[in-house]
Amino acid sequence: MQFDPLNDALVKIYNAEQAGKFDVELSPASKLLGNVLNIMQSKGYVGDITRVENGRGDAFVVELRGTINRCGTVKPRHSVRRQEYEKWETRYLPARDFGLLIMTTNSGVMHHYDAKDARIGGKLLAYVY
Repeated sequence: MQFDPLNDALVKIYNAEQAGKFDVELSPASKLLGNVLNIMQSKGYVGDITRVENGRGDAFVVELRGTINRCGTVKPRHSVRRQEYEKWETRYLPARDFGLLIMTTNSGVMHHYDAKDARIGGKLLAYVY
């Protein structure tokens, strides 16, 4: 029984990266997981993402590039105001302007740089660097 599919997917990605794998299958596929993977792909952390159907339902097959040092979910999902990005960057990222905080906002799932530019807040979902 899965309680947090996003956390399970990011742990699978991290473990496959550490083991030197070239791809990883993430199931079950969801819209939230797809949005997070698209953000990671647009910033160059993962390669091609394909959605496949296996015997248990839909899944994502993600090509790994070996560029992820650490990734994980943020628990509990903290609310972030637009003035507090620096505080959360120092808590979850190792250095300034290094890595991403992935968050959900009223405008959809985005990384914290886009949220800063749009001047909106939201809830933290994950981090990757």
